[in-house]
Amino acid sequence: MKKLVCLIGKPNVGKSSIFNRLIKEQKSIIMDTPGITRDRIYGTVNYQDKSFDLIDTGGIDLGKEDFNEDIKVQASLAINESDLILFVVDGKMDLDSNDLKIRDMLIKTDKKVIVLVNKIDNEKRMDNIYNYYELGFEHIIGVSAEHNIGFRELLEEITKDITVKEEEKEDILKFSIIGRPNVGKSSLINALLNEDRVIVSNVAGTTRDAIDTRFTYEKKDYIAIDTAGMRKKGRIYENVEKYSLLRSLRAIERSDVCVLVIDAEEGIIEHDKHIVSYAVEKGKGIVIVVNKWDTVEDPNLAIKKWKLDVENNFQFIPYANIVFLSALTKKRIHTLMPEIINAYENNRKEIKTSLLNNVIVDAVSLHQPPSYKGKRLKIYFVSQTGTCPPKFTFQVNNKGLVHFSYERYLENKIRENFDFRGTPIIFQYKNKNEK
Repeated sequence: MKKLVCLIGKPNVGKSSIFNRLIKEQKSIIMDTPGITRDRIYGTVNYQDKSFDLIDTGGIDLGKEDFNEDIKVQASLAINESDLILFVVDGKMDLDSNDLKIRDMLIKTDKKVIVLVNKIDNEKRMDNIYNYYELGFEHIIGVSAEHNIGFRELLEEITKDITVKEEEKEDILKFSIIGRPNVGKSSLINALLNEDRVIVSNVAGTTRDAIDTRFTYEKKDYIAIDTAGMRKKGRIYENVEKYSLLRSLRAIERSDVCVLVIDAEEGIIEHDKHIVSYAVEKGKGIVIVVNKWDTVEDPNLAIKKWKLDVENNFQFIPYANIVFLSALTKKRIHTLMPEIINAYENNRKEIKTSLLNNVIVDAVSLHQPPSYKGKRLKIYFVSQTGTCPPKFTFQVNNKGLVHFSYERYLENKIRENFDFRGTPIIFQYKNKNEK
């Protein structure tokens, strides 16, 4: 599992700017209003041949009572889950009581902390960073997010203990149950493990997380990862649904297939789409479960309505199969494992080059690419260059001529000819002489 690093600090010290500089995207909202970043934002940082995950938290202002309790709790959760903490302070301002309170909170943890003194954009200010050793932390680094100063040193420090060699992956299907609190994730796992064809092993699953369960289904081993459990007890951790995201992100990282659970009584909300979008970004197989199907009055009519709702709300994953079941009564529980296995196998599927090119040649002959300023895209050759998820590389005359609508057309043609239900597929393009 990748190293997880989180950014902590009071409002307006530049955490979001540092986050964007590290992930090299404009993902966080940058505004002059203190506290504008209210939700954790998650990204992957690549440096040389190493990578780690990064979380940007909302600014902690311990002197205000409005929405800050939520931010304090989400920051606490980020701290609990992180391997390394970047404590950001403003290099143009003196330390204040808020910085010291955050310092006291971090000292109580056993995590490594690097103090990032932001807005250090000249040598005079660089000399002043030694004043920040009074915070009591060993590692102090001066940076300027605006001018891209100090980030090489920071990345070297973060990645120095990350090994390049990937861990040996166990040849066993791991699937995570993701979704909002109280949609029935734990109940679904329990129902699945109590199905007639499932045997739960006495051997512990993985040692990384106590909520992994190894079991046998039709003579094959599987690992189910339940994201419902929280290490920290307390009502506030259970009730605020957005705090489930971090646990889901860690589970998604380790999974082959992600099962998004939706409550049939409550319907689909934006947070459901938010959670599953991370699984899409990570290239995981996806199954959507509509749980609490026992509460539906007219199942036949409801299935039509739900399929339409899912199609409208999850337009970015039209390939995901939907399972309707009840974890409470175990109604239709037997339909879940076949869909998980199907998504897993399709995520790893490899297509022969000759078959793939036949499909693309036929697709192009049926519908030529649109022309742009008198130029038209030409596809010379296509091959599958990866799995998990399947990746297809097209050799073309000019990759700048690829239009998203034509790309979608080609994807539809591939999916019509080969079963890729339950998995995203990736297209990349190279000009004919490009290495």
